[in-house]
Amino acid sequence: MTAHEYIEEAEQSLIHTYNRYQIVLEKGEGVYLYDVDGKKYLDFAAGIAVFALGYGNKEYNDALKAQIDKLLHTSNLYYNVPAIEAARHIIENSGMDRVFFTNSGTEAIEGAIKLARKYAYLKDGTTDHEIIAMNHSFHGRSMGALSVTGNVKYQEAFKPLIGGIEFADFNDLESVKAKVTDKTCAVIMEPVQGEGGLYPAKKEFLEGVRNLCDEKGILLIFDEVQCGMGRTGSMFAWQRYGVKPDIITMAKALGCGVPVGAFAAKEAVAAALVPGDHGTTYGGNPFACAAVNEVFRQFEQKHITQHVVEIGAYLNKTLSKFAETYEFVKEARGIGLMQGLELTIPAGDIILKALDAGLILIAAGQNVIRFVPPLVITEEHVDEMAAVLDGIFAGI
Repeated sequence: MTAHEYIEEAEQSLIHTYNRYQIVLEKGEGVYLYDVDGKKYLDFAAGIAVFALGYGNKEYNDALKAQIDKLLHTSNLYYNVPAIEAARHIIENSGMDRVFFTNSGTEAIEGAIKLARKYAYLKDGTTDHEIIAMNHSFHGRSMGALSVTGNVKYQEAFKPLIGGIEFADFNDLESVKAKVTDKTCAVIMEPVQGEGGLYPAKKEFLEGVRNLCDEKGILLIFDEVQCGMGRTGSMFAWQRYGVKPDIITMAKALGCGVPVGAFAAKEAVAAALVPGDHGTTYGGNPFACAAVNEVFRQFEQKHITQHVVEIGAYLNKTLSKFAETYEFVKEARGIGLMQGLELTIPAGDIILKALDAGLILIAAGQNVIRFVPPLVITEEHVDEMAAVLDGIFAGI
């Protein structure tokens, strides 16, 4: 079949919830992808910050093949070795005490919300608790995750959402304080807003919210689905800031392509959930957790976080030159390999031209180009990306 025939069949058989780019990807190698016509693309999206270790990673593939030959699924009625080992890796690297495995980041957010509410319920026996989330945040599209997502365009058609959610302004401590009541049980935020435009939190903001939560007996939840797993140059973004949450969510690069997520919490908080409170059939199955274990093994062996610090600085320097050169490039910002270019023109047009030129980029909102490449990119890949983008910018 041709690419056009594949696309036509997809448009007839799939529910149209995505406006996909008009290419059909077939295989990957390193930091490059290839479509069914054989065209090569430099990938600076990594499946939306997922494929941290690159494509065709032999050690990763071999680990999954070995697990397929052993055991794929058992359900959570039984223990399995990969899940136990994966939980150990997460605990050692996240600073949390207990883990619950999910199938996605959105499910991790759902679990974190339930955990916060159950913890508060056990404290005072009431069910009218409130959660403070951030404007311009993004936590997912299920009903609970959507309820704490600070963007009306995602919510409008699906109301009523879950109640008791208040929104404050990111990086504005006074805004958060103004929303706190005696019913507030948790504050949830991304340490680096992704979909909201690549905005890193200010250290003093996170410290202020942490102190506020401690003072008021409120839980602090960090959504690290996108900014976790090495993306900012530390295993989890909170470690870069030195501000530890009570609950943390993760996914995306946790499995590097295998759908797996998790939420983790401090011991006293995690103890709020007991048998029957929460569950999932597939969460933590041996196959998914074998992927998690191999990801952590390679992160340690290949010193991935140190590499991200170095190459992230080079990427930021490269992107900053665009802001200095072109009037329509407003700002370069971000941390590690989670960077953005804010434009005064629509980002979508640039992304389409880049795709034609063999460069995969994605947007964050209408006017921000997002750069979340595989964490194994080199300076040469940054230069290759920059040459394509410079050619496009010069023609505007």
